[in-house]
Amino acid sequence: MRRAILGLYTYVEFFLCAVLFVPLMGLATLLTKPDPGRRIRGRWMRRFGRVTSRLTPIWRFSVEGKGPPDIFERGYVVVSNHQSTADPFLLSFLPWDMRWVSKESIFKLPIIGWLMKFSGDIPLRRGEAQSVVQMLNTCKETLAAGMCIMIFPEGTRSADGKLLPFKPGAFQLAIETQSPILPVALTGTHACRPKGSLWFGEAKAVVRVLEPVETKGLTQADLPALTERVRESIAKAVASLEQAYPLPAGARTEELSARPAQP
Repeated sequence: MRRAILGLYTYVEFFLCAVLFVPLMGLATLLTKPDPGRRIRGRWMRRFGRVTSRLTPIWRFSVEGKGPPDIFERGYVVVSNHQSTADPFLLSFLPWDMRWVSKESIFKLPIIGWLMKFSGDIPLRRGEAQSVVQMLNTCKETLAAGMCIMIFPEGTRSADGKLLPFKPGAFQLAIETQSPILPVALTGTHACRPKGSLWFGEAKAVVRVLEPVETKGLTQADLPALTERVRESIAKAVASLEQAYPLPAGARTEELSARPAQP
């Protein structure tokens, strides 16, 4: 009963926060000049993530480590493992802004899609060459403006929280722009909301900022080795975090995963 009540409260709280933030972010969009960095708009979106997460008693988020000293002026390609739809809420606690690459279908959703459009995040239609080209051009403009790009290189959420193979797109972008890569590793969000679940789980989640990886001088020939190197660093960090932050006794992810899948 307690979990059902807290889950219902979280749904209502998230919805009310989103409704409140839509006009605020819409106004910020109208008053902000076009800027590849989207700094003001993006900051409002990350505030939304932090506020909603702090108002629910079933999620407890924390950050380990700091970004590089120049992260507020230099564009990094930030990559992370992807366990849950709760990941963006956890990553919003990182102290720097980022523009996120996300599938276009999310931008078409009511309310949350409006927020993403207002924030200046970057849509991608998977499998369409023109959309990929447009996304890459926008990412390159953003990196050149000194703003970070956030990409989940697994390409989708992990069904069981385990690390999937990495797709090369984020690392190809980093090589082409000679931008540094900033890996981050997270754990705990799978219990917050497992893939296929319609409900919220109780969990403590943490994200750890890892050492940046320079790409100066690298070419496309280095792409496979770079991809595997970053994946290995994230895998080791995830294993370390899982040992340091085991799931709480009340987080029964198997029960949550058995609930009806999202359409």
